[in-house]
Amino acid sequence: MPKTIVCRCEDVTEEDLKRAFERGFRDLESLRRFTGFGTGFCQGKSCLCHAARFLAAVKGGDDMVSDPPRTRPPLRPTPFAAFAGALPEADAGAEEKP
Repeated sequence: MPKTIVCRCEDVTEEDLKRAFERGFRDLESLRRFTGFGTGFCQGKSCLCHAARFLAAVKGGDDMVSDPPRTRPPLRPTPFAAFAGALPEADAGAEEKP
């Protein structure tokens, strides 16, 4: 049987989703937390719809996502200058003061 990949970033397969569903993870948020889909580079842009379709199919419902996974903002925003290397390392995580 071929391997059906749902999330390329985290290498989550349809079989992984089936196992998680059988273990009691029956909504998108808990499936995401258990399998890790949607936590990679694309942050769910390419796999969220596939996981939602899978969940709808196993639940016997429609394709509507009533409770999409929640994103979490960073604890402290990183200034763009830090990515460009314009800030010394000691100042890269510090907040700018007026």
